[in-house]
Amino acid sequence: MSILTTKSDGILTLEFDRLERKNAITGAMYQTLADALRDAEGDTTVRAILIAGKPEIFTAGNDLDDFLNNAGADAMTEQRPVFQFMTALESCTKPVVAAVSGAAVGIGTTLLMHCDLVYCADNAKFSMPFTQLGLCPEFASSLLVAQSAGYTRAAEKLLLGEAFLAQEALDMGIVARVLPAAELLAFAQGQAAKLAKLPPASIRTTKALMKRARSPQIREAIAAENERFSAMLQGAEAKEAFTAFFEKRKPDFSKFD
Repeated sequence: MSILTTKSDGILTLEFDRLERKNAITGAMYQTLADALRDAEGDTTVRAILIAGKPEIFTAGNDLDDFLNNAGADAMTEQRPVFQFMTALESCTKPVVAAVSGAAVGIGTTLLMHCDLVYCADNAKFSMPFTQLGLCPEFASSLLVAQSAGYTRAAEKLLLGEAFLAQEALDMGIVARVLPAAELLAFAQGQAAKLAKLPPASIRTTKALMKRARSPQIREAIAAENERFSAMLQGAEAKEAFTAFFEKRKPDFSKFD
């Protein structure tokens, strides 16, 4: 199983469970996540949601073999499992807690922007290497990283696509707290348990009010990014980037203008 799904004491836990592939996410895994989040919306026993990985790694992002096998012209339509998952996460009315240990690559960082309480271990390492793959930001990360960290720091992370560590993620407002790796999961579970014991309507209303002003901006950003991402995925720069990745060489973008 690649996604472990459990419900206990009012908490739905979704855990990346594909350590042999660095928790790289396939279409089937995205579909499991999307279905679980949609099911949670209508399940009154679910009061909070926890997303976690393994102590060694949160997720390496998309499984590139699976991703490219499904990267046709309609690769980013609303029917795609990744779009279903991110839409379900962004629109989730219940509080979502994330626990990040190890690397959170690409969408592994993007999805955190749509969670409510985000905690990371002191070994966490974040990256959004979209430009390195000849692509562009996804799922409102061009908006949300800048809102959280400010334009200049967001530009450094999104234009260069280089990795950054836990303390910088805290400084940027991407995570709320950094904990020792051995304490992370228990702490995140404890925070989710606190949420599960609070009045559910009060929690949902407070979350909705906090997100009210930026929700239209997020939807607009997702649509704009999705359009450009889909086009760029079919482009020569992305082809060179992915070919170089599989050939284990550095890409050569010197011929592009």
